[in-house]
Amino acid sequence: MSEHERTIMAFDDQGREVMIDIHSSVKELGELAQAGAVRGEPMMRTREGHPVTYLGGGEFSVTLPGDTDLIVRADDSDFS
Repeated sequence: MSEHERTIMAFDDQGREVMIDIHSSVKELGELAQAGAVRGEPMMRTREGHPVTYLGGGEFSVTLPGDTDLIVRADDSDFS
């Protein structure tokens, strides 16, 4: 199994920047399974450690202390 990590920048409606770290695992099944690689669900957190949920269309929800959610948007082609 191999680990992949990347960081994207997202912004809220006031222009504040949020760095989102994305960690994903890829398991190679080989030719016997005839499926190639299987990727698990990525884990997303801000640099400060707050959980992030991908909402779709380039939007993410960041869960802040006090059960407050902050909606941010990224212009990354993998998430548009």
